[in-house]
Amino acid sequence: MARVFVTRTYPAEVLDALSAHEVVLRDKTTPASRDTLIAALRDHDAILPTLGDMFPADLLKAAGPIRARLLANFGVGYNHIDVAAARAHGLAVTNTPGVLTDATADLALTLILATARRAGEGERLVRAGNWQGWHPTELLGMQVTGRTVGIIGMGRIGEAIARRCHFGFGMEVVFYNRSAKSPDVPARQLDSIEAVARAADIVVVAVPGGAETHHLVGAGTLAAMGPHAILVNIARGDVVDEAALIAALEAGQIAGAGLDVYEHEPAVPEALRRMENVTLLPHLGSATLETRVAMGLKAVENILALFDGKPLVSPV
Repeated sequence: MARVFVTRTYPAEVLDALSAHEVVLRDKTTPASRDTLIAALRDHDAILPTLGDMFPADLLKAAGPIRARLLANFGVGYNHIDVAAARAHGLAVTNTPGVLTDATADLALTLILATARRAGEGERLVRAGNWQGWHPTELLGMQVTGRTVGIIGMGRIGEAIARRCHFGFGMEVVFYNRSAKSPDVPARQLDSIEAVARAADIVVVAVPGGAETHHLVGAGTLAAMGPHAILVNIARGDVVDEAALIAALEAGQIAGAGLDVYEHEPAVPEALRRMENVTLLPHLGSATLETRVAMGLKAVENILALFDGKPLVSPV
């Protein structure tokens, strides 16, 4: 019987799918410590980690002889795992693409609407008991219908956002992608991120995390955006240079931001927390029960494939 180390609590359906094997569950919601992960690598055949469970090269080296053969990551993003170092130590790495596309795209629209229409400000006003009643100039926001959305990264999630924006709100779609793409929605591919920023009223970041996209959106992109424009990030926090974003917001260079991820999460800078024109969510992109179950089952599918000697379902 193989041993599987599970770093967090997951829906019951996910753990039930591993019932034929010995499961060691770390029944906590916080990231696993370095010592815990080193022990897991030495004592288990597979590990089911997720965002925040850090596997850098030095940790893998410190683990010495590694028994584990697979890191079956729960999530699409895997920038918390040094994949090259893992492979060098005989560890395969998988992720869970495809199953969280709609949930994450829905949340992008949530952030677009909440930020453009100042819904967070309005909710706080009412909750604090400070609303004095309707008047013609209170909390005037930006109408989303008919605007131009610029999408950075036209993968599965980027296309799903584009469909919602175009067909749901009549928006023009422009996008930047490293390779040529022909999405199934009317959209124009532009040759740079700055070109997208100049053309768009709303810029949505939807690229994978990792070294190649670290600070992909920085001061130059923010400077290219108009003072009425908003930035939405549902990708990974470090894709956006957080210091540059704060500076742009404080200077009125852009009108607002909608953020589900942060550069050093769960830490969120006080400067962002005190800004009324910024919508802040606690990394809810895939947070529907259906999606989290599907993510877990895909991770388990990879684990079972390994144990059965079959090809991995979604290797990275």
